[in-house]
Amino acid sequence: MTKYKSDNVHNRTMTLTGHGEMNMSPDMVIIHLGVETRGEDLSRIQAENARISQSVIQALQRMGITNIKTIRYSIDKVFDFVDGRQIDRGYLVRNILEIKTNNIEATGNIIDASVNAGANIVELISFDVSNREYYYRQALNMAIINAIQKAESIALNLGLSSAPQIVSIVENTAIPFLPVQRELAATPIIPGAINIAADVTVEFVF
Repeated sequence: MTKYKSDNVHNRTMTLTGHGEMNMSPDMVIIHLGVETRGEDLSRIQAENARISQSVIQALQRMGITNIKTIRYSIDKVFDFVDGRQIDRGYLVRNILEIKTNNIEATGNIIDASVNAGANIVELISFDVSNREYYYRQALNMAIINAIQKAESIALNLGLSSAPQIVSIVENTAIPFLPVQRELAATPIIPGAINIAADVTVEFVF
């Protein structure tokens, strides 16, 4: 986007956008998986869920995975509708764990070990970079430089004797906090690259 504004010869401005981006290899994986149990006896299926969940956690700990936490635990009534009648099917208990590790190469093994230990839900696999804010700042600097280069090119084409001066910079993006998500497929799992982008609007006087 380019805008020119000239009130008089001493007050001419141009408004330009700048874009910068970096493609980074992820160095962290976040996995949401867990255990779902169903039945009519709530106490029994809660106990069963707890036993299997503990088995999953122990399997992960044996692999050296320590960053494990429960992010969601739910108990829901289950109903079916048959011929317009509501049939009580008991309860559904879910315990969803979040696993974080910098050992991306172990992603497939983490899934396999968890499933072998009894996990029956894998909600997502997300790849990210640990220091996202640092790379975003680099992209932001690139965006500003991009806008300056545009301004200098315009000044050259207009035959101006001096370079345009920055009077304001508006950041048009914020640090994206959500990691890139990959739907679960058969292992092995390939992460791909993480794109971190920034955009600015810069006003120059010339």
